[in-house]
Formats: sequence, structure tokens, C-alpha cells
Amino acid sequence: MTDKINPALGTEWFPSRWGPEDERGAGNLLGPHKVLQARDLIRTGETISLGFPYRVGMPLSPGRTFGLKMPGGPTGGPEGAISRTVWNDDFICTEIGQIGTHMDALGHLGHQVTYPCGHCDTLVYNGNKLSEIWSPYGLKKLGIEKAPIFFTRAVLLDVQGLFGRPLENGFVITPDHLRQCLVRQDMNPDDWLSPGDVVLIRTGHGSRFFSEAETWYDGEPGLGLEAAEYLSALQPVIVGADNFAIDVVPPVDPDIVLPCHQHLIMRHGIYLHEGMNLDPIAETGRYEFVYGFAPLAIEGATGSPGTPFAIL
Repeated sequence: MTDKINPALGTEWFPSRWGPEDERGAGNLLGPHKVLQARDLIRTGETISLGFPYRVGMPLSPGRTFGLKMPGGPTGGPEGAISRTVWNDDFICTEIGQIGTHMDALGHLGHQVTYPCGHCDTLVYNGNKLSEIWSPYGLKKLGIEKAPIFFTRAVLLDVQGLFGRPLENGFVITPDHLRQCLVRQDMNPDDWLSPGDVVLIRTGHGSRFFSEAETWYDGEPGLGLEAAEYLSALQPVIVGADNFAIDVVPPVDPDIVLPCHQHLIMRHGIYLHEGMNLDPIAETGRYEFVYGFAPLAIEGATGSPGTPFAIL
């Protein structure tokens, strides 16, 4: 390959530590032991949504859409001479895997490479060639259906709380900021995360989700590459945030776009949960809790909508 070295990936980023055929990524860190560890965190049993509702008027990245129509009211019936049963259906037209609160599949993001012969291809997680796994009807490998069901320990890093305000677009979150959050939250910066845990980053961008829907995708505070490297070394299964890309936007270097995406998904197989609503959990003052999410098993999809939740 003739490309310059991408700092988000380095020179030897595949095969995966779980083998050249792996499609599960950091999901391999999960198992019954993580469920039982998470269970021990439950104190009150209270559940809190970590997602936003899906509705017309929600923020949408350019080129993506969301619409819901009901074909008649009622849609069908009546059936039964006595019961006169009727029902309502709906029709949703959307880019289902990449809007609102959603999780990225490991096949979502790639890195284009150029070979000495001049041929270009795109590599995704575990060195898979997009030309070999892509189809117009979905990914042949690394679709969201390969993701596990998640029920594990989560840690909230409240960067908004650290600074006392929602962070501005372009604000770069560093490892030092994350460590300062841990100190503020009375957590040990040297021993706060176990392999297979979830890290959630509150930037304050989520507070603008509906109120500034038309401009929400114009930019965001987010992780710099050094922060992503700091987190990946701790082996989380998911990094989530209340912004749309985890990464800071605009990027620090315009020639290196979404490096945290590439580093976390492609190099380490870490799932990303974007567009999260982290204000309600932050208001509880609990920074350690159970995280749960079951991605929709849509074969070949690049991501999944749905509502992640916390159990306190």
C-alpha cells in the first residue's frame, strides 16, 4: 500500500486479537461473568432511559431521513361480528441504523487504501475488504446482527459536570479531562474500568438535541485521538456519548477525519453508541451502574436504533 500511515490505526492493526475471522470484536469480552458483576451494582432497581425518542424534527445528518405515516385509522378491520376488532399499523421510512440514538456496527466505518498498482479499496474491521463484504442488500460480514446483547457495568464520565457547562463545538476532550472527571467523581483514576465495561461521555451536546436540531450536526465537542487511545487501552466493550460522532467535530487535523471512530471500531472492535441522552443519569449522581442494550438483529445493517438503559 502506498498511503501515509494513519495515526488512528498504526501499521499493524489487523488481524484482530480474536483471530482473522472474528466479527464480534470487543463483544468477545462479555459473558455470564460480566452479567453477574453488573447485577451486583443494582441497589434500587430503578431504570433510566439513555436514549432520545425518534420523531419527525429530530436532528438528522445530511442525506438521512425519518418519517412515520399511519396507513389509515384504523388500518385494518373490523373483524368479528361481536368483537369488531380493529388495529393500527405504521409505516416508517428512515435510514434506520444511523439516526438518533444508535449503535455502530463494526462494518460501519472504513479506511480507503491505495495499492502500488493504483487500485483502491476500503478496509474495515479485521482487515476485511469492503469490496468483498459489501452488497446493495447489506453487509455480508460485520453487520449489526453480529453484535452481542449487552448487560454490563458502565461508568459515566461527566465532562460537562467537570466544566460546569455544556462544551462548545470543537472542544477536544483529552485523557487529562477524563482523569479529572474520575477524581471529581471520587473514583480511582488508576483502577476504574475492567475489560468489557462501558464508558459513557457526557459533553453537554445532548442538551441541544431537540432545541437546536437543525444545527446539531454542524459540529460537536468530543474525544481527541489521545483520549480514544487512553480508553482503548482499558478494553471497554462500548464507548458512548451524548454527541453524534464520539470524535470532536471539526477535527483537530482536517486531513484526519473521525480518528476515534477508526481507532476504536477498526483497530479494537469497540462498539460506539452515539446520540445518547445522558442528562437523566447524570442528575442521579450515580457514575457506576448497569448498562443494557439489545441491538436490533437486522442482518447486514451498519447500525441499530433502540433505547439503551441504566439500572441503578
